This record gives sequence, C-alpha cells and structure tokens, in this order.
Amino acid sequence: MNAILGLGKYLFAIPFAVFGILHLMNADAMAGMAPFGGSIIVYITGIALIAATVSIIIGKYDKLATVLLGVFLLLTALLVHAKNMAGGADPSAMGSLLKDLALCGAAWMYAASLSKDKSVIG
Repeated sequence: MNAILGLGKYLFAIPFAVFGILHLMNADAMAGMAPFGGSIIVYITGIALIAATVSIIIGKYDKLATVLLGVFLLLTALLVHAKNMAGGADPSAMGSLLKDLALCGAAWMYAASLSKDKSVIG
C-alpha cells in the first residue's frame, strides 16, 4: 500500500510540468487570458510550474514551492477562471475554477504535511 501512496507525489507534480511546457509552447495564445496581459507573464508562470515540479520531485525547497504553487493556483482561479465564469465567455470556467481550488488545497496540504525541506519556510 505504501508503494501506491508513494506515487501520489509524482502524480501530483508531473502534470504541473506538462502545464508549464504548455505555457511555454502556447504563450501567445494564452496571453489573452493572463490578468496582466502579455505573453511574458505566461512564460514566467510556465517556468515557475516546471521549477515547482522539479522541487517537489527532488524534495529540495519543496515546502516553499508548494506554498507558492498554491498561491499561483488560487490567483489563477480568482483572476482568470472567475472572470471568465462571470463574463460567460467560457462554459468550462466553473470546472477550471474548482480544479484550481482543489489543486491549491492539495498543494498547501503537501506543504503542511509531506514537504521535506523546511529551510526557507519553517
């Protein structure tokens, strides 16, 4: 059973690497959704998502990474998906908002109980 539960860290982290790569590959298309506009913020968040994945997998600065990942996910839910939901522009916005809120909670639960490196955030 512990072997299966040990996979949870990887199943949580790896999709963020994919999201980061997609941010880098589709920055121009995603720039319109960015709250502050421009593709530069999409590139920055893509790199941050990949860095968070690496941090979680190797266990170095993983508490800091998951706290910041949770902040990013909460801001994305509120600034991107809630705006799209309110404007009626995106019918899948509610699902995306709930997904990001759930992942935010998971990131903060990871930071609270599973993180190994508490050197930056005790």
